[in-house]
Amino acid sequence: MTGGTDRRSVTAGLLAALALPGAAMAQQEFPKGRTIKLIVPFPPGGATDVIGRIMADRMGRSWDTTVVVENRPGAGGNIGVDAVAKSEPNGDTFLIVSVGMATNRYLYNRLNYDPLADFVPVSLVAMVPNLLVVGKHLPVNSVAELVDYAKKNPGKLNYGSSGVGTSVHLSGELFQKLTGTQMTHVPYRGTAQATQDLLGGRIDLIFDNISQILPQVQAGNVKALGITTAKRSPVTPEFVPVADTVPGFDVSSWFALYLPAKTPAPIVARYAADARAAAQDPEVRKKLEATGAVVVGSTPEDLAGFLQSEMKTWGDLIRGAGIKVE
Repeated sequence: MTGGTDRRSVTAGLLAALALPGAAMAQQEFPKGRTIKLIVPFPPGGATDVIGRIMADRMGRSWDTTVVVENRPGAGGNIGVDAVAKSEPNGDTFLIVSVGMATNRYLYNRLNYDPLADFVPVSLVAMVPNLLVVGKHLPVNSVAELVDYAKKNPGKLNYGSSGVGTSVHLSGELFQKLTGTQMTHVPYRGTAQATQDLLGGRIDLIFDNISQILPQVQAGNVKALGITTAKRSPVTPEFVPVADTVPGFDVSSWFALYLPAKTPAPIVARYAADARAAAQDPEVRKKLEATGAVVVGSTPEDLAGFLQSEMKTWGDLIRGAGIKVE
């Protein structure tokens, strides 16, 4: 390399640093000596919380700092998401979200944040399929038998969910749309009570997150009819896709990391690189796959495109079905 090339490289670097002094300083300082906060907009113990804590622990170790997980539940995740939207965009606070980032703008008459304008994507961490499971009292043992039973008994079957607009609920709405069946939706505050009612025969079925319902399936307490992804999951290949019987049926819960808008680009880049590295760490991968998750670890650009796609898919369904959160 010639001296002229060296001088040009140094000059270019200086110009870049002068053009973004705040960003350059942020890159130097982050995360040295700082406590980082991960906001989970749901209660402890759910899939968002579990996956968030796995990622927070690994990313904190890579930064040699503490990542504090703070649960800020309420309003379908909107309280916690809004808190991050209004936080200082300096890298000290980030967010783990799920499907609500794509659906809540269609479910609620008013949001205090804009999911596109108020956040910058970091990484899509993982996809978690749902399982279609029925109570042992229901005389069906396959998706085809369920569709046939539902058509012969319109409006008599009921399905539980973890709340209006969740992937558990929307799985049921999509199933009805594609099969021409009619079932009654019974929303709960989370799926723990729904599972108990399924075991007790008070509801008939649920499209639950695999991480939540799998222990009940393995114990023989409920019957799993199919997985909600279009293809078999590499993590749980024993479950056949619902789509084998219902073409076009493809639903997953997903979990992604975001930062507030206007976070300096070097900090976003650092977060994105470290999130992808954490997701691919063998120890982290093992923990995530133990929940039934399919590890992704995407780029920010891929997450941005994915969110737009999810908004289109679920926005159309929600508007068509007239679903609203009161």
